[in-house]
Amino acid sequence: MADEKTQEQKRQNGRKRILLVDDDREIVESIKVALEANGYEILVARDGNQGLAMAEREDPDLVILDMMMPKRSGFLVLEKLRRTRPIPLRVIMITANEGSRHKAYAEMLGVDDYVRKPFAMDRLLQSVGRLLA
Repeated sequence: MADEKTQEQKRQNGRKRILLVDDDREIVESIKVALEANGYEILVARDGNQGLAMAEREDPDLVILDMMMPKRSGFLVLEKLRRTRPIPLRVIMITANEGSRHKAYAEMLGVDDYVRKPFAMDRLLQSVGRLLA
């Protein structure tokens, strides 16, 4: 779980912290800019293993998780987060995959929202706002 220093930082700045886990630099940059402009603090992980480690260490308020990534897929990250955390993190999965089977599987694992790429940034911002309200 997050250490006391991390909890103290969250209390001090009052900003919601979002962990963005994606290996696509352009997507990361555009999402990061949009979320920061809306007052969120953004942490970035470039693969599934790094994302899991950061979720454990940083205890974010929300995770935005790409489905297809190196080292560990978004599904495997989501499964592990759901198995190991007593209080589930809010998770939005983003994917370029069109298949409805993937969406059904993500929902079975307890994803809070599922957004298909390409998406309007407003769509993602609405989901983030709703889940962090």
